[in-house]
Amino acid sequence: MNFWERIYLPAILKGMWITLKHFFRKKNTVNYPDVKRPFAPVWRGWHVLKRDDQGRERCTACGLCAVACPAEAITMTAAEREKGEEKLYREEKYAAVYEINMLRCIFCGLCEEACPKEAIFLTDRIVPSDYVRQSFVFGKDLLVEGTEPEKRIDVSKRQKHIQEKIWAAGGVTQ
Repeated sequence: MNFWERIYLPAILKGMWITLKHFFRKKNTVNYPDVKRPFAPVWRGWHVLKRDDQGRERCTACGLCAVACPAEAITMTAAEREKGEEKLYREEKYAAVYEINMLRCIFCGLCEEACPKEAIFLTDRIVPSDYVRQSFVFGKDLLVEGTEPEKRIDVSKRQKHIQEKIWAAGGVTQ
């Protein structure tokens, strides 16, 4: 090694130049709570069980979403509608228990494609993080949207995207 290589001065100056060059570049990070990144309109997040125009649950507990789920994250128990519950449930059969294990879910969207009643959709809401596993099994209390029209979640972009996907695959749309 010659003298300049032994004192490492050129290597130190080269490293300082790279550091100085990166110091003035635009940062890639985002201050999350204050600044939120834009998401695609068809981004898949928290699930929602939709209601119809009269505020009744659309889900008829057919089980097609659970069968289509590759991660086996959806479980449900069907029940018969009682007399006087016509304002709560749309069909004679409904999901008495509907749970999604969000730790198993891979957010693929196959459940919403399999649903014949358009009852389940993935929204643009982010699933919150936690340290306890039990809180990630979402039941109907977290999944069913509110009865008030102003508390409904707009999934029209998702519906349009799914219809275009079915049309592109050669399927029949409504």
